[in-house]
Amino acid sequence: MAVPSKLNTRVSVDHAKSSREKLRNLILLGLPAKERDAILKNLEFIELPTHFELHEAGEPIKFAYFIESGLASVLTMMVDGKSVEVGLAGKEGFIGLPLLVGFTTSATRVIMQVRGSAYRINARDFLKLLPTCPTLTKKLSRYSLDLGMQAAHVAACNRVHEVDERLARWLLMSQDRLGGDNVPLTQEFLAHMLGTRRASVTVAAGILQKAGLITYNRGNVRVENRGQLEDASCECYEAMKKQTIKWDQEANRLGTLPR
Repeated sequence: MAVPSKLNTRVSVDHAKSSREKLRNLILLGLPAKERDAILKNLEFIELPTHFELHEAGEPIKFAYFIESGLASVLTMMVDGKSVEVGLAGKEGFIGLPLLVGFTTSATRVIMQVRGSAYRINARDFLKLLPTCPTLTKKLSRYSLDLGMQAAHVAACNRVHEVDERLARWLLMSQDRLGGDNVPLTQEFLAHMLGTRRASVTVAAGILQKAGLITYNRGNVRVENRGQLEDASCECYEAMKKQTIKWDQEANRLGTLPR
């Protein structure tokens, strides 16, 4: 099954200046005022509908995005059009990391799987700003390690863990980024994300629902018992969480800002 191709979706764009008080992206919020003000002058606020394509694998990156809300999915694409999710990005995240080291294309496709919003910046403007924003550069470098860690764990997870464990892990990761108890997704899209058949997702969701951990209705998953869902997840979720905490502790000991 392939993820939907490019959409001719209209987006609404406002200048970032009018939305500063609403800023939620953790990378931008963690910047010194001087850097944050410099970059905000070059940002546009944009609504991102479900399935909106942020960038395509192998094609020039036109914009970088600081995610404000919703959920972006980082996908590895196969030649037959099938895809597997290798990373998630929410309000903690940034899309456009290849630009950080001067690359203009990406090896992955990134789409919105839960509608939201972001601040975007033209790729050329972003490259001009980077030399004047050392804290931003450091934070984005650290965030690239987060995504790399996600990809490594997801690859192992998809190989050795059962679908219900992987689904539990994925729901926990999504809830961390979205907040609240509801994750608005269809079984078909969950199958894309987990790299498995839709029938397997149905069985896995049924196992978690029967145990009282989630409620699944058409197009929406509700987390009913977060603690038990963590117990039902594979080891990958806890391993990623522990490593993130460890890196933040190391950053604090070094006297630098956490990610």
